[in-house]
Amino acid sequence: MVTADKASRGTTTIPRGLYAITPQSAGLALDDFVQGALDGGALLVQYRAKDKPIRQLTAEAGRLAACCREHGALLIVNDCCTLCLLAQAAGVHLGRDDLPVAEARALLGAGPLIGASAYNELERGLMLEKAGADYVAFGSFYPSPTKPQAVRATPALLEAARHRLACSLCVIGGIGIREAGTLAALGADLIAVSSGLLQSGESRTAIGDTARRYVASIEAGWAESRLTQATIKKDTP
Repeated sequence: MVTADKASRGTTTIPRGLYAITPQSAGLALDDFVQGALDGGALLVQYRAKDKPIRQLTAEAGRLAACCREHGALLIVNDCCTLCLLAQAAGVHLGRDDLPVAEARALLGAGPLIGASAYNELERGLMLEKAGADYVAFGSFYPSPTKPQAVRATPALLEAARHRLACSLCVIGGIGIREAGTLAALGADLIAVSSGLLQSGESRTAIGDTARRYVASIEAGWAESRLTQATIKKDTP
């Protein structure tokens, strides 16, 4: 596996596991979603919000960042490095139209994490890693109600990325509980889920229960991968 230069990366340790992304549902209390996801074992939360005043964004993100810290988890904000700094979040996630990774690192300094979207492009993922991304996100792997027009990524792309990238790999897009385990077994470190966490209801308790099922599936996928690798090693002359 490729070994990447870590000099330009964040110093915050990035976990592996369930990555909850806040939904745009107007009928759902933001705090209930995040608290439920954290109760169920999410280790990262992405605050994704559009068209709100910066004062409201800062207040909400700051509150969620504190909540994540209390649970030993990390808050990532979407798109905006300034909001990351104002809210004292753990990092930022950048898309194609956002600030380039190297410029974001120069603005944020050494501490915060930077994640970036590679969509369905392996070469873009390689470029983002070289620029200093702490994790690279591929997807959409399945039809997504959140972004129905998103480009589609494949399991073969994930396997190729696992062999060629050393940074953490995130998968996103329409991922159900069973699919979470499948992608974990193929090499995903972070499984990003939004609407999937709402399938059993929008209460904090229901979201927590669903998050626990995701975590169990992810851990089973990793266990399957370890068993497969051990078997291959044993059978190799």
